[in-house]
Amino acid sequence: MDGVTPKFVLPETFDGVKMEITGQLGMIWELVKAPVIVPLLQLAVYICLLMSLMLLCERVYMGIVIVLVKLFWKKPHKRYKFEPIQDDEELGSSNFPVVLVQIPMFNEREVYKLSIGSASGLSWPSDRLVIQVLDDSTDPTVKQMVEMECQRWASKGINIRYQIRENRVGYKAGALKEGLKRSYVKHCEYVVIFDADFQPEPDFLRRSIPFLVHNPNIALVQARWRFVNSDECLLTRMQEMSLDYHFTVEQEVGSSTHAFFGFNGTAGIWRIAAINEAGGWKDRTTVEDMDLAVRASLRGWKFLYLGDLQVKSELPSTFRAFRFQQHRWSCGPANLFRKMVMEIIRNKKVRFWKKVYVIYSFFFVRKVIAHWVTFCFYCVVLPLTILVPEVKVPIWGSVYIPSIITVLNSVGTPRSIHLLFYWILFENVMSLHRTKATLIGNTKGLKKFPRIFKLPDRLNTLELGFAAFLFVCGCYDYVHGKNNYFIYLFLQTMSFFISGLGWIGTYVPN
Repeated sequence: MDGVTPKFVLPETFDGVKMEITGQLGMIWELVKAPVIVPLLQLAVYICLLMSLMLLCERVYMGIVIVLVKLFWKKPHKRYKFEPIQDDEELGSSNFPVVLVQIPMFNEREVYKLSIGSASGLSWPSDRLVIQVLDDSTDPTVKQMVEMECQRWASKGINIRYQIRENRVGYKAGALKEGLKRSYVKHCEYVVIFDADFQPEPDFLRRSIPFLVHNPNIALVQARWRFVNSDECLLTRMQEMSLDYHFTVEQEVGSSTHAFFGFNGTAGIWRIAAINEAGGWKDRTTVEDMDLAVRASLRGWKFLYLGDLQVKSELPSTFRAFRFQQHRWSCGPANLFRKMVMEIIRNKKVRFWKKVYVIYSFFFVRKVIAHWVTFCFYCVVLPLTILVPEVKVPIWGSVYIPSIITVLNSVGTPRSIHLLFYWILFENVMSLHRTKATLIGNTKGLKKFPRIFKLPDRLNTLELGFAAFLFVCGCYDYVHGKNNYFIYLFLQTMSFFISGLGWIGTYVPN
């Protein structure tokens, strides 16, 4: 008896208790699923299908209009009066309007020389051009570098002013607003805005200002962005595909049909009188450019987009910077829509169909529905239907409609058609952040949830969480499913996982 070694064994009832708990959870799931889960998920499917149809109709409409514009619409210089401003030996430069160039900056250590140099090289009489560098930098070294660069160009005879503020109230909108208050701006008729990474060609003003001079009802002339670093990595190629559709289709259609589109915040020329009439720059949202454009349009001003007038710029090449940019670009429009929808409806100066275009197409479908349906349907509802097989999704909603929308979106960048598959997965990942941003914009702002676990900055917990969710759904579909959705789910899982680890940025050869 003394030599017997004691043994520790689990109670015989442990496995039974575990099976009993599992069985009870299964019973609870079955009891709740039929009366609650299935109807709610089916309703979510119907809502997502409705949003998909809305987005499809908008994309088809835009596609039809852009084809008609390209085939039958008159070019801008024939649709509007355009006469080049000629140099006159007798009059000198007096027949040229005085133009203000504003370059807002914030700690732009890498690109400040490019923008200042390009603006100083614009082909325009020096006595009719004022360059205003609005430096809100918080880094004293950068401020000193920018000021010295301005002094260098001033010594060459360029009328350039270096302006700083005591605070950053209003951020970019506040800087632009303060810049227009300077006494030397009073005699300027037009203002051109270039962000710090934009590099206009020397003939930029000569190709754009005449439209404003000879057409007093035009408030804004917007140029197209041309991306000098689009081939830097996979991230920049994906951005190029999305933005090329925006410029090739959305801006062109808005300009041609309703003389309205959203100001892109840079590479555009404003009539200063229109800015003042619209109430000036406001910092109530993160899209001060769109805010001004909508207010000016409601006062009857027209906008003109020039697709063949291009300005070189750079795309964010890090995922962190791109996420921050997309948050601003998604939260701001939703917030602005909430604040201005009734003002647009009550406006008396704008045609009914233009109101419909601005409210439904410009704001609701493009700035809200497009983000919600991409995320909610393809990243949440569709995977959940795999776990609840009683809920069916028609193949036209899960395959045909998104395929058509994707093809229509790809027309802007034919050279990247071979990257379309990667672009779909990438856009689904970004729809997570865009949807969150639109919800914040529509609810007067929500506080961020505190992190329970402190993770490295490179890790993105939301993406990693959805990667786990989609992986579980994919595994379940592989074992029990009949629609082979697991192929898409595993690929989308990889996309969320790669984004979650901050690994987006692979070089793409030409």
